[in-house]
Amino acid sequence: MANHPRLHGVVIDVPRADHTRAVEFWSAALGREPVVSDKYPDYAQFEDATPGCYLLVQATGDTTSRVHVDFATEDRDAELVRLGRIGATEVTREPRWGVMRDPAGHPFCLCPVDGCVG
Repeated sequence: MANHPRLHGVVIDVPRADHTRAVEFWSAALGREPVVSDKYPDYAQFEDATPGCYLLVQATGDTTSRVHVDFATEDRDAELVRLGRIGATEVTREPRWGVMRDPAGHPFCLCPVDGCVG
Protein backbone atom coordinates (compact mmCIF):
# COMPACT_ATOMS: atom_id res chain seq x y z
CA MET A 1 0.00 0.00 0.00
CA ALA A 2 1.29 3.48 -0.87
CA ASN A 3 2.42 5.85 1.85
CA HIS A 4 0.09 8.79 1.16
CA PRO A 5 0.84 12.24 2.56
CA ARG A 6 -0.82 13.38 5.77
CA LEU A 7 -1.98 16.84 6.77
CA HIS A 8 0.97 18.43 8.57
CA GLY A 9 0.08 22.10 8.92
CA VAL A 10 -2.02 25.06 7.94
CA VAL A 11 -0.11 28.07 6.64
CA ILE A 12 -1.39 31.63 6.65
CA ASP A 13 0.53 33.57 4.00
CA VAL A 14 0.55 37.32 4.66
CA PRO A 15 2.32 40.27 3.06
CA ARG A 16 5.54 41.05 4.92
CA ALA A 17 4.12 44.41 6.07
CA ASP A 18 1.27 42.60 7.88
CA HIS A 19 3.34 39.77 9.38
CA THR A 20 3.91 41.21 12.88
CA ARG A 21 0.23 42.12 13.28
CA ALA A 22 -0.89 38.71 12.04
CA VAL A 23 1.50 36.87 14.39
CA GLU A 24 0.32 38.99 17.34
CA PHE A 25 -3.31 38.24 16.45
CA TRP A 26 -2.83 34.47 16.17
CA SER A 27 -0.72 34.42 19.32
CA ALA A 28 -3.54 36.10 21.26
CA ALA A 29 -6.20 33.94 19.58
CA LEU A 30 -4.39 30.69 20.41
CA GLY A 31 -3.11 31.83 23.80
CA ARG A 32 0.51 30.88 23.07
CA GLU A 33 3.72 32.21 21.64
CA PRO A 34 5.02 30.94 18.30
CA VAL A 35 8.40 29.40 17.64
CA VAL A 36 10.46 31.78 15.48
CA SER A 37 14.07 30.98 14.64
CA ASP A 38 16.75 33.58 13.99
CA LYS A 39 17.50 31.80 10.71
CA TYR A 40 13.87 32.01 9.46
CA PRO A 41 12.24 35.12 10.99
CA ASP A 42 9.49 35.13 8.34
CA TYR A 43 8.03 31.91 9.80
CA ALA A 44 6.11 32.01 13.10
CA GLN A 45 5.03 28.47 13.94
CA PHE A 46 2.45 27.51 16.54
CA GLU A 47 3.17 23.85 17.29
CA ASP A 48 0.21 21.52 17.82
CA ALA A 49 -2.45 24.17 17.17
CA THR A 50 -4.47 21.00 16.73
CA PRO A 51 -2.74 17.82 17.96
CA GLY A 52 -0.21 16.80 15.31
CA CYS A 53 -0.84 19.87 13.14
CA TYR A 54 0.88 23.25 13.28
CA LEU A 55 -0.35 26.70 12.32
CA LEU A 56 2.31 28.76 10.57
CA VAL A 57 2.09 32.49 9.87
CA GLN A 58 4.44 33.13 6.95
CA ALA A 59 5.56 36.49 5.58
CA THR A 60 5.62 36.54 1.79
CA GLY A 61 6.52 39.04 -0.87
CA ASP A 62 2.96 38.80 -2.19
CA THR A 63 0.52 41.64 -1.73
CA THR A 64 -2.41 39.32 -0.97
CA SER A 65 -3.15 36.99 1.92
CA ARG A 66 -4.16 33.38 1.52
CA VAL A 67 -4.18 30.09 3.37
CA HIS A 68 -2.58 26.89 2.14
CA VAL A 69 -1.95 23.48 3.68
CA ASP A 70 1.28 21.53 4.14
CA PHE A 71 1.36 17.77 3.80
CA ALA A 72 4.08 15.53 5.24
CA THR A 73 5.37 12.72 3.06
CA GLU A 74 8.11 10.11 3.24
CA ASP A 75 8.98 10.59 -0.46
CA ARG A 76 8.31 14.10 -1.73
CA ASP A 77 9.50 13.49 -5.28
CA ALA A 78 7.35 10.38 -5.72
CA GLU A 79 4.31 12.26 -4.37
CA LEU A 80 4.92 15.18 -6.74
CA VAL A 81 4.76 12.71 -9.61
CA ARG A 82 1.80 10.73 -8.23
CA LEU A 83 -0.30 13.81 -7.46
CA GLY A 84 0.57 15.24 -10.88
CA ARG A 85 -0.82 12.09 -12.51
CA ILE A 86 -4.15 12.55 -10.71
CA GLY A 87 -4.60 16.23 -11.57
CA ALA A 88 -2.31 18.46 -9.49
CA THR A 89 0.12 20.88 -11.16
CA GLU A 90 3.66 21.31 -9.90
CA VAL A 91 4.51 24.97 -9.28
CA THR A 92 8.04 24.73 -7.86
CA ARG A 93 10.44 22.24 -6.31
CA GLU A 94 12.62 23.60 -3.52
CA PRO A 95 15.39 21.66 -1.74
CA ARG A 96 13.05 20.62 1.14
CA TRP A 97 9.54 21.00 -0.26
CA GLY A 98 7.44 21.11 -3.38
CA VAL A 99 4.58 23.46 -4.15
CA MET A 100 1.59 22.22 -6.16
CA ARG A 101 -1.91 23.38 -7.06
CA ASP A 102 -4.93 21.11 -6.94
CA PRO A 103 -7.20 20.95 -10.01
CA ALA A 104 -9.17 23.98 -8.73
CA GLY A 105 -5.98 26.04 -8.32
CA HIS A 106 -5.54 25.85 -4.52
CA PRO A 107 -1.87 25.78 -3.50
CA PHE A 108 -0.43 23.16 -1.15
CA CYS A 109 3.06 22.04 -0.14
CA LEU A 110 4.63 18.61 0.18
CA CYS A 111 7.19 18.53 2.99
CA PRO A 112 9.39 15.90 4.61
CA VAL A 113 8.00 14.43 7.82
CA ASP A 114 10.36 16.62 9.90
CA GLY A 115 8.85 19.79 8.38
CA CYS A 116 9.39 22.12 5.46
CA VAL A 117 11.79 24.44 7.24
CA GLY A 118 14.89 22.78 8.53
